[in-house]
Amino acid sequence: MSALLVRSVGGPVLVQDAGRPGHATIGVGAAGAADRASYALGGRLVGNEPDAAALEVVLGGLEVESEGHVTLCVTGAPAPLDVDGRPEPSGAVLTLRPGQRLRLGTPASGLRSYLSVRGGLDVPRLLGSRSYDTLAGLGPHPIRAGDVLPVGGRCAGEVLVDAVPPSRYDEGPVVRVVRGPRDDWAADPEALVTGTWRIGAASDRVGLRLEGDPLGVVPGKGELPSEGALRGAVQLPPDGRPVVFGPDHPVTGGYPVIAVVVDADTDRLAQLRPGEELRFRWA
Repeated sequence: MSALLVRSVGGPVLVQDAGRPGHATIGVGAAGAADRASYALGGRLVGNEPDAAALEVVLGGLEVESEGHVTLCVTGAPAPLDVDGRPEPSGAVLTLRPGQRLRLGTPASGLRSYLSVRGGLDVPRLLGSRSYDTLAGLGPHPIRAGDVLPVGGRCAGEVLVDAVPPSRYDEGPVVRVVRGPRDDWAADPEALVTGTWRIGAASDRVGLRLEGDPLGVVPGKGELPSEGALRGAVQLPPDGRPVVFGPDHPVTGGYPVIAVVVDADTDRLAQLRPGEELRFRWA
């Protein structure tokens, strides 16, 4: 059986797949790849089944050694690649021979890269998924140097292309949001879309913590009972600085949700680095 031996890691490296939806009633969120489009593209490039497990790599720094012949590609944030010191283009489908090493450098833009291996990573499933949920601590542990990741043998098709163009991310993206359901808890809901926000350093897969001029909260509203939450929900804490939920969000929350990011735009949020700017517009 083929495998990848992890020689070193830089930022967080997590096993992710299409997630484990359907378990909110027992307090378990969906998790899964933060940038679903980049994850899915990598799987298609190497001919994987739609839910095959891959590695989600934050800001590069990962080095793996092939045990056997392993076909793989890297999508998402365009990390510079090299195989045994030889540069390779990001987005290329590569086959490593036994003993060869692949290293991911720091991408010029974006935050998360996806290392997809033909056959998927054959790590244990939990509640039908191999994803690691950072909030609940469910799934395979974060990847460490010395880990051996077995490669599975199930594929959906052949490798059909050699490479795709690397992703490019615009600066200061504008994402679409819909109003409510608790926009009346904000003193001025329009301030959400007229202001410019910065991604806070404490942002993670649970949520993006936004910095900027605080939004006023309507006084005298009392306490809001905990309500169901979803990816893309824009919560308004008492300090007036919004939090946008990510893939590892809690299944319920007690702060008012004043808007929700359109689902198709939440992948772009997954590629924002701390300090970058973000704006919203009403859908």
